[in-house]
Amino acid sequence: MAQLETTVQDRRRQLPALGHGAYNKRVGMIAVISTFGGLLFGYDTGVLNGALSFMSSYFDITAWQEGLITFVLLIGAAAGAFLGGRISDRYGRRGFIIALAVLFFVGTLGAVFALRFDVLLAFRFILGLAVGGASVTVPVYLAEVAPFEKRGSLVSRNELMIVTGQFLAFLINAVIGNVWGSHADVWRYMLAVAALPAFVLFFGMLRMPESPRWLISQGREDEAYAVLRTMRSPERSAAEMAEVRELAEEERQERLGSWKEVLSTRWTRRLLFIGFGIGIFQQLTGINSMMYYGTQVLEQAGFDRNAALSFNVLNGLASVVPMIVALYIINRVSRRKMMITGFIGTTTAHIGVGLVGILLPESNLLRPWLLLVFILAFIAMMQATIGPLAWLMISEIFPLRMRGLMIGASVLVLWLTNAAISLVFPPLVAALGFGTFLLFAAVGFIAITFSIKFLPETGGRSLEEFEETFKAETMGRHA
Repeated sequence: MAQLETTVQDRRRQLPALGHGAYNKRVGMIAVISTFGGLLFGYDTGVLNGALSFMSSYFDITAWQEGLITFVLLIGAAAGAFLGGRISDRYGRRGFIIALAVLFFVGTLGAVFALRFDVLLAFRFILGLAVGGASVTVPVYLAEVAPFEKRGSLVSRNELMIVTGQFLAFLINAVIGNVWGSHADVWRYMLAVAALPAFVLFFGMLRMPESPRWLISQGREDEAYAVLRTMRSPERSAAEMAEVRELAEEERQERLGSWKEVLSTRWTRRLLFIGFGIGIFQQLTGINSMMYYGTQVLEQAGFDRNAALSFNVLNGLASVVPMIVALYIINRVSRRKMMITGFIGTTTAHIGVGLVGILLPESNLLRPWLLLVFILAFIAMMQATIGPLAWLMISEIFPLRMRGLMIGASVLVLWLTNAAISLVFPPLVAALGFGTFLLFAAVGFIAITFSIKFLPETGGRSLEEFEETFKAETMGRHA
């Protein structure tokens, strides 16, 4: 064990510094283009927050059918996440992201021109497939092209683009709703906006390289080295090639490649358990309940409809600004400590929402404002810590050859948890009111315990270094 740690640290010290050059701009451009997948993810999940009431009037549907419009996208996202990892493992990250751009475009246009409710649901499911596929593939692609020193901030840009997409959905819905709110087809305009970033993603990715780590896993080392040299200095690219090649050869010898082998190996089972836990507890904070039903929650807090629509835009701002702060600090602090701090903060905010909502009478003029403060505090803490860290750590912890498969499974669990919460949140609020947030707080204490006991530290290490160290620690613990 000590010998392995020494080898890992020696290898890390041998990596030349990143330096300064055009190759750094190349990595930045890759991040900008590929994260349009995250922007689409955010817009397509957030647009219903303003469009749903117009769609309900147009199709004359029940409250249960309204829930289906959200639920069917999330089920599609779960399927897309599960299948997407395997597909990107087989056919490559870049090619799959290009295919997802087409899927985003088709799903958007199909929903925009739907004349029947069942057709709308079908195309929302297609959009969900694209959302789920993007949720697993874009973070992996970024993690595999990024140098380990910048991996945290680069991968977390995808989460920034997700919350930016949601914020833009809230803002654009407000503008379109005020300008064309009297038109029966106004919801179509809201949905149609998503076609533009799909267009950018498709044509932008045509000019982006394939992941060098994926190319190495396919035995295409010359191509991988050529790609890596466009993103690193010559000295750094050669050193990274040697590190990834060595680990890839070890994995081939271990014959990792199927669910049977993943589940029969102690250290990969443990990683899968951690990945599931990260996905489940991120969703059990209830963050997407606010992203999908924020307007309704603010109305229940005591604001009228117009005020609730306006303050819902603040929810979007409370996501974007802290996310920018997170990008600045995420490579400077411990990932593990940052996640634990996030769960402590969100749990505290949940307790505040629950107690104010229950203990203060609705006639109290301070009640809606205090609730708004705690809700915004919850969203800000979530998006400054747990939001970006969950996607980042899921993209970091799994072994190279099984990365797509295991991430797909973890994000499948994440999306299924999301779908379940989206279904039960409205009836829970109807039955328990703001007591629902005390349930979220109770789950928060479990999440804190899980993070302290099981969460590994991934910051400041290459993907290969983390894998070797975690494997040795796990096997040594059970030796």
